[in-house]
Amino acid sequence: MDSDQTPRLSLVETGPEVPVVTSAERRLAVEHWLLSTLPGPGRDRARMEWQEQEWALLPLGTLFAAVRLPERVVHAVARTDNPLMVDEFLAAALDDNPVIHDPLGHRFYALVPASMPRRYGPAAQEWRDYGVEILGSDAFLGVPRVDAEVLDTRTQASYWAVPMPSAAMLCEPLAVARLLAAAARRLGAEPDA
Repeated sequence: MDSDQTPRLSLVETGPEVPVVTSAERRLAVEHWLLSTLPGPGRDRARMEWQEQEWALLPLGTLFAAVRLPERVVHAVARTDNPLMVDEFLAAALDDNPVIHDPLGHRFYALVPASMPRRYGPAAQEWRDYGVEILGSDAFLGVPRVDAEVLDTRTQASYWAVPMPSAAMLCEPLAVARLLAAAARRLGAEPDA
């Protein structure tokens, strides 16, 4: 503190062994990883889609899959429908791993390992009663630009409710399963598909 008792921020020294990654570098790495789901010409198309319509259609099942969650299921477990609070809840519940929100479709998509559709087949059948579906091979997902991290109330465009923290960092299937179990308890015994 200074003599006027005002706290001062001090710079943190970083050495050569401490990598510093900017958010721009992280976003670029995530974008390249997402684009690697496509062959070369498809990557150019996806980049153009991100520029023109702010989302690109990417295939699921090779690098990652997605768990489609109806808003009502997420709102039930989060105990709110406030977008900012829901996004914060999902970040905490899924350890800051990636979730896309499609406000117009009233759905969230938790990005998970590509193996989840095979490993969680029996549970997925029960989840369907709540409108939840695991999307894998032979499915596509509209993925927003990596810098779309806030709900635009004007356009209601898809955005990253929880941004991908780093390339290939996905939601743990068990964390998603626990979230769904909590949602099922909140929704009660009578699912509404």
